[in-house]
Amino acid sequence: MDKNIDDVVILAIESSCDETAAAVVKNGRQILSNVISSQIELHKLYGGVVPEIASRKHIEKINQVIEEALEQAGAVLDDMDAVGVTYGPGLVGALLVGVAEAKAISYAKKLPLVGVHHIEGHISANYIEHPELEPPFLCLVVSGGHTHLVIVKEYGEFQILGRTRDDAAGEAFDKVARAIGLGYPGGPKIDKLSLEGNPYAIDFPKGKIEDAPYDFSFSGVKSAVLNHLNRCRMQGEEIVAADIAASFQRSVVEVLVEHAISAAKDYHMDKLAIAGGVASNGALRRGMEKACQENGIHFYYPSPILCTDNAAMIGTAAYYEYKKGTRHGWDLNAVPNLKLGER
Repeated sequence: MDKNIDDVVILAIESSCDETAAAVVKNGRQILSNVISSQIELHKLYGGVVPEIASRKHIEKINQVIEEALEQAGAVLDDMDAVGVTYGPGLVGALLVGVAEAKAISYAKKLPLVGVHHIEGHISANYIEHPELEPPFLCLVVSGGHTHLVIVKEYGEFQILGRTRDDAAGEAFDKVARAIGLGYPGGPKIDKLSLEGNPYAIDFPKGKIEDAPYDFSFSGVKSAVLNHLNRCRMQGEEIVAADIAASFQRSVVEVLVEHAISAAKDYHMDKLAIAGGVASNGALRRGMEKACQENGIHFYYPSPILCTDNAAMIGTAAYYEYKKGTRHGWDLNAVPNLKLGER
């Protein structure tokens, strides 16, 4: 591949849950390839991700996706300057597959090894399509297992303002989708069905925590949906799935938008980004964009393909960690409960 002496090209690997992914990233923001092998169809059979099956499928696919990523980039391993890999948080067995692969390549080719925090990767996805975006800015991370509101103070440096106390937004979407018979994955299915429903048909609660205004709680709205369904069945009332989906989604989205805008005002942030799987939700994007316009805040979000788990975002995060001097040794291990900001 053509490469200037100052260029930094990173092979990135992501295997934290049910996507096996590899990418080649140049200078942090230029994606030369981004290959994702999804397991969604496999896990649909079970209504959610089965960790053991996910780990086995990663082992089957990881060499294939790396080879394809290199081929699409017109590169070989000798062209790489470093290997970046997600080492937490996530499913421990799934993470181990990616970490072991990255360590093997790093050892064989004598390349620096850079471990990346999965949430830092999601945040970094915003850099790929927004070359003008630089820290500091506020970011709302909304995915299947995480709901965080953070100030990105510098590349790889975060101040956590709020996080979920119970179910993450994505978990609530999955559980409600299962309850109304939509199946897995719940987020995209509820988003689609909501377009057919009345978001004001049912007044579901919006969770707020008095002593922590930026924290989130979605177990209450999830329980309210389940109680509504049970009451309808007991009283023989019609269950209108589209109205339930739209009303539930409105409740969740309003909380996310209100918290983010409130934090942006309180901390005088004029740039707000969203990231994570739920960041591809149409209602959330529309609601956040409208609120940002009304409050003079610049709004950023990644394309849907970069909201899902992918290796391009890991490569971008790895680049900025690499530039800061972050290096990991052969003792790098999977850390399933890794906190944002930990090393």
